[in-house]
Amino acid sequence: MANDYLWIEGIPFPTSTVRDLRSLQDQFVVRDEDVITLSYPKSGTNWMREMISLIHTKGDPTWVQSTVIWKRSPWVETQAGLDILENQKDPRFYTSHLPIQFFPKSFFKSKAKSIYIMRNPKDVIVSGYHFWRTVKATRNPDSFEEYFQWFLQGNVAFGSWFDHIHGWLQMKGKDNFLLISYEELHQDTRTSVERVSQFLGVKLSPEELNSVLKNVSFQAMKDNKMSNFSLVPDTIVDHSKGNFMRKGITGDWKNHFTVAQSEAFDKVYREKMAGLPQGLFPWD
Repeated sequence: MANDYLWIEGIPFPTSTVRDLRSLQDQFVVRDEDVITLSYPKSGTNWMREMISLIHTKGDPTWVQSTVIWKRSPWVETQAGLDILENQKDPRFYTSHLPIQFFPKSFFKSKAKSIYIMRNPKDVIVSGYHFWRTVKATRNPDSFEEYFQWFLQGNVAFGSWFDHIHGWLQMKGKDNFLLISYEELHQDTRTSVERVSQFLGVKLSPEELNSVLKNVSFQAMKDNKMSNFSLVPDTIVDHSKGNFMRKGITGDWKNHFTVAQSEAFDKVYREKMAGLPQGLFPWD
């Protein structure tokens, strides 16, 4: 199969990932001024990146409308991202899907601010299925059922969702770590923006806040070629198989899962998430 994964220590990664993740972990220097978006893929990553960009410019959309999102907040686990970060002045903004055990060690001794965005895993599966079908740096599923099974086994890009979220939840409660959900962002975007801006130490006026809200909406991002991933080269994504900005809703899993799939997922979920505090996730 031409499209597959880069396997590192039993975890599948896109082939665009740097091959020596352990060197990245040991050698990349996280600065105290850095702002990092962390997530499992398809959890609202780009919504959060856009929000952080707009909070930084206090609602001025010039930056988000003139610079592609992957240059505003590059992927630390790719060589292209590392090359951008090498020349980026403080504060640096970057993004990662890495499981916690591969993340640069210097982060854990720094004052860098990180935001982990999480999402109902059933919606993650649906969004992931539609997305990974288009990406040329990973194995592409032939059917939703096939991707569903891969997901339950952890044989998808960046490995098991359950392991990923368990790992990063270890940071919960630390001053420089904010945990927020895709569902919260949907339910009350204004309060979520205020929460993120407060965490980042940015005071927004009512006008600035309104501008952030206007420009971070799904429609604004879908219409912005710097944010909608339409400029990603065809060598990386097969645009004929779907648009990156698809629906931007919660609960779409109900349109895809069979009753049997929902029951099978719930069984695995209960086993894998046992022992975590009640009320931690808005989808429970």
